[in-house]
Amino acid sequence: MTGVPASAAGGSAGARRAAAGAAAATPAAPATRSAEGGAPGAGPAASSSAGDGKAAGAVSGVGEAVPGEDGGLDAQGEGKTPRGGKIAAAAVNQASVWNIANLLTMLRLVLVPAFVALMLADDGYDPAWRSLAWAAFAIAMITDLFDGHLARTYNLVTDFGKIADPIADKAIMGAALICLSALGDLPWWVTGVILGRELGVTLLRFLVIRYGVIPASRGGKLKTLTQGVAVGMYVLALTGWLATLRWWVMAAAVVLTVVTGLDYVKQAIVLRRQGIAERKAALEEKEA
Repeated sequence: MTGVPASAAGGSAGARRAAAGAAAATPAAPATRSAEGGAPGAGPAASSSAGDGKAAGAVSGVGEAVPGEDGGLDAQGEGKTPRGGKIAAAAVNQASVWNIANLLTMLRLVLVPAFVALMLADDGYDPAWRSLAWAAFAIAMITDLFDGHLARTYNLVTDFGKIADPIADKAIMGAALICLSALGDLPWWVTGVILGRELGVTLLRFLVIRYGVIPASRGGKLKTLTQGVAVGMYVLALTGWLATLRWWVMAAAVVLTVVTGLDYVKQAIVLRRQGIAERKAALEEKEA
């Protein structure tokens, strides 16, 4: 019988003992816990699921989901991380009150008493003073076209601007209409219709803000432009065919004022119904 050399046998046994020791020193794979927080025995799929769960938790932990740019859910319903929303919010908060958009709004507010003083100077019928009043009104209307655009384009939106801009808009238009009616150049019912519509739409926006924002329509922008042109023509001491023309322009402004006001009421009703339906559906889904 041919035997195995002792050295060879000893070497094989040593190799086996070394391999067994190495296997004992190495932890078994099922006993490990994944770095992503998976349960013991979970493989790569479980670890990935745990990571996804953390990501979902991070999104849901931001607060109530708000559609659009407020950091919740976007229009497609995909979860957004809060980082972008926080950066945008920080940028808005860093915008100084003394920026170009707010300065234009302040200028428009200052022009309101100046316009009234010029409009009523010399009993309100001097063509020269009326021309200066028209210049103040025109500057105010022009700044209204630019301050909002600058604020949105260059991220200059501030809380002051949100409050002061609509006040300045209503103040200059209201001052012009009241002065014209007080001087007998414009019937009081025209002033009442225009101012009533403006105040009513503003109040309507606040009432439905919990359900969403009523966007500015093309008709509303055309109404604003027509009102500005019509009031500006009445501020000037026009005669002849220009005086007749301004009557028709004001008539068009009144019609647009009423039509767009009714359209805003319709939008508010639809927006409120949709908001109530969405909240009800979300509540039923949560309870289920």
